[in-house]
Amino acid sequence: MHVRKLTGGFAAALALTFSLMGGQAVAAPSADADADRALAARVVTYDASGSAEFRSAVDRGAAIWNESVDAVELRPVAAGQRANIRVLADNGWPRALTTSLGNGTVYIGRQAVNEGHDTIRISAHELGHILGLPDRKPGPCSSLMSGSSAGTTCTNPYPNAAEKAEVEGNFGGAFTRTGGAVPLNVMIMN
Repeated sequence: MHVRKLTGGFAAALALTFSLMGGQAVAAPSADADADRALAARVVTYDASGSAEFRSAVDRGAAIWNESVDAVELRPVAAGQRANIRVLADNGWPRALTTSLGNGTVYIGRQAVNEGHDTIRISAHELGHILGLPDRKPGPCSSLMSGSSAGTTCTNPYPNAAEKAEVEGNFGGAFTRTGGAVPLNVMIMN
């Protein structure tokens, strides 16, 4: 969460600068509770215990989303807790079943992997559906949500600027959804 980490360091640097200039160093006032809540990412947990050989690809796909957006953070579920997202491996085509924003089941299908599609791209793409993004096919490799239409040579697992902004909008502020968001309670076949 790159923006939140930078704000604390910036305040400390300002306090140090003012003290070195001979002025009185004063602690920066703490942000009010509403501002803190607005900056806090919504935590969405995932359980990849059923993802078999794709476990590291799922973890990397989640890490890519965490590097890319601030409003939501994907974390592995703690032992004994219920996850927002279940990730399963099967022999079909990759797909996601969303039950609500940030909740659902992802299937990492071996069929696409056997055809040569990149496992990390598949994982990040399917997690994108759970974060509210629809497929955007056909599309270029630079669009994560173009999915398989970008071809087997495409290994880009990163969302583009528009995809990042849409997820930020889905989870930011009052958790409003954007117009192009994926419908809920439907299976998205890629």
